[in-house]
Amino acid sequence: HVVNEEGDIKSENAYLNRSFKMERTNWTEIEFILQGLSEYPRAEKFLFVICLVMYLVILLGNSTLIILTLLDARLHIPMYFFLGNLSFLDIWYTSSFIPSMLIHFLSEKKSISFTRCVVQMSVSYTMGSTECVLLAVMAYDRYVAICIPLRYSIIMSKALCIQMAALSWGLGFLNSLTETILAIRLPFCGKNVINHFVCEILAFVKLACTDISLNEITIMLGNVIFLFSPLLLICISYVFILSTVLRITHVTVVTVFYGTILFMYMKPKSKDSAFDKLIALFYGVVTPMLNPIIYSLRNMEVHGAMRKLMTRLFWEERMRNLHL
Repeated sequence: HVVNEEGDIKSENAYLNRSFKMERTNWTEIEFILQGLSEYPRAEKFLFVICLVMYLVILLGNSTLIILTLLDARLHIPMYFFLGNLSFLDIWYTSSFIPSMLIHFLSEKKSISFTRCVVQMSVSYTMGSTECVLLAVMAYDRYVAICIPLRYSIIMSKALCIQMAALSWGLGFLNSLTETILAIRLPFCGKNVINHFVCEILAFVKLACTDISLNEITIMLGNVIFLFSPLLLICISYVFILSTVLRITHVTVVTVFYGTILFMYMKPKSKDSAFDKLIALFYGVVTPMLNPIIYSLRNMEVHGAMRKLMTRLFWEERMRNLHL
């Protein structure tokens, strides 16, 4: 009887091991459920309208800035080169998750495949990390322009601007690649409900049925490198800038962007809440919408470029009508 019990236990353990291996082997077949605010359907419909309007503003504002920067020679300077990068980044960042999020707001089935989830998580993490570095680069550009204006054109050469932008994108990609590889190597054993609007990395790794200490340490290290270090450089730059002239535009975006992310990722562990999800939605949607408005659409140079473009389009249309 004892022998039979031992045999049953061994058989059960073998079955569990096979099941665990099968679960890990077929991880690409996992389908996740994005919980979002499913318990508040009216709130989701309200968020759908708000996020749709903001997304359209993001696309219109950032696309307009990119077009103006490319067409007007007066905007071919380092500041607008970096602003063009920021606008391009914001379009990709928001497009990686807002369209699917809008669909899920109105859909009863809020599922997403493992592959789509990983791609969404990786792209949004790349863009977020890149923006952290790019904002620091832009602060340095403003520091040189305001505090060392006579040497600005020499220091901020075309080659240096390209190198700094490439460094921002490269560091963002490497950070995302590291976090994503560590996340997808985790075993998932049945739990498939992500307590978020989108595939956010912290919500993703919490589904793993193993110790995630390495992932948490890596994310914390990434936060130090991509949040505190750029924020420190920005603060140092603006100490010098504020001693020269009071400028608050870049400070506004920096405060909104870094403040909300630091609240999300550096606060003590707590139970997931609707408030945390709304904070994540705030820095993911509101900041990209504010960037073109705060940085450029209030700038006289951009106004001049806009008028020039509209005038040219008006006369081209008028000449076309005359020929007809």
